[in-house]
Amino acid sequence: MRYRVTLIEGDGIGPEVTAATCRVLEAAGAPVEWERVVAGAAAYEATGHPLPDAVIDSLKRNRVGLKGPLSTPKGSGYRSANVQLRQRLQLFVGWRPVVSLPGITSRYSDVDVVVLRENTEGLYAGIEHQVRPDTVVSLKLSSRAAASRIARWAFEYARNQGRSKITVCHKKAVLPLGDGAFVDAFFEVGQDYPFMEQEEASLDEVSMALAEDPSPFDVLLLENLYGDILSDLCAGLVGGLGVVPGANVGHEVALFEAVHGTAPDIAGKGVANPLAVLLSGVLMMEYMGARAVAQRVRDAVGDVLSAGKVRTGDLGGSANTEEFAQAIIDAMEGRP
Repeated sequence: MRYRVTLIEGDGIGPEVTAATCRVLEAAGAPVEWERVVAGAAAYEATGHPLPDAVIDSLKRNRVGLKGPLSTPKGSGYRSANVQLRQRLQLFVGWRPVVSLPGITSRYSDVDVVVLRENTEGLYAGIEHQVRPDTVVSLKLSSRAAASRIARWAFEYARNQGRSKITVCHKKAVLPLGDGAFVDAFFEVGQDYPFMEQEEASLDEVSMALAEDPSPFDVLLLENLYGDILSDLCAGLVGGLGVVPGANVGHEVALFEAVHGTAPDIAGKGVANPLAVLLSGVLMMEYMGARAVAQRVRDAVGDVLSAGKVRTGDLGGSANTEEFAQAIIDAMEGRP
């Protein structure tokens, strides 16, 4: 049985890294058929809107999607299609598993932490207005319903994945109402999970502790802006944004995506590292229940990285996108 999955190739290096990912997943036996739709800069040029209704309709119909990076104009143009996707589809969980990979040298070799970010509120709600010619007010939206919703998801995720501790991060010393309510909702939901270790810590404390030693952390739960920042910090612990998968998940739709940008400086050159999108595809396979396919790709990626002979430029090698993807396919075929 094959399942239809929405594919958004993205901007910049997006088409290159998603094409490589599709090749690897298909070689691994992924039971998917791709339904291609266009969003971001390409869609804006063609339709005047970065997020056409066809994209939303496809994701609502298929329930699962894979996405390359989408560009967002700085300070003008159109509002981020990434943010619009999360809000229109209520993809309230930003899911970022951060794990050390074999053969990639970083300060720590045993990082295994999951960052969960509330995706729909906070400053990313985009509520701002100009009150004077020289003054702009940006509002941070915080609701008990959204806080409870992601807290419940976090506890269920941790329970089902064999995780033992959740740390909720905040700045409630500065924002006692908004951040305080987020923390209160976490512990209120946590009463249903007495077997799970639960703790709170300020964003400052967690940021410093991650840099010093990330091993005490298991699952981190954060509001929108904090999660955006800290997830990138965690990626830096294992080699950067090019080696970390991501997903945005709601009750009805899950969209798996690269967490890096569009890299316009190398777009079209065929040298981009497809690993972040590929590992997001692996995460998607696990979500869909195709665990054997996911493990096949994970093992092959580990083999290629451990051997160190075929790597893209950002990983210290000279291989292009297709060569790196082919090395992973060859590694799969060479396994018993």
